[in-house]
Amino acid sequence: MSKKEIYADGIGQIHFAGGMVRFDFVTLQPKENEQPTAEINERIIMPPQGFLNAFNSMQQLIDKLLEAGVLQKNEKAAK
Repeated sequence: MSKKEIYADGIGQIHFAGGMVRFDFVTLQPKENEQPTAEINERIIMPPQGFLNAFNSMQQLIDKLLEAGVLQKNEKAAK
């Protein structure tokens, strides 16, 4: 069974509609003589509990990356 990998430059928007949390993942598309524009390429839809579980997993990873020095806290953003 092959597994599909999806690349995204980021999340364009997060919506809550129809009782589900929806993530619109975007990739940056080049434009001639202009800044790249973000275009939606995938949408992930999950129930609120799944969203909360994903958020908790991401927070744990952020904490580990901070501890390892890979990320640094932005003190200005915390104020």
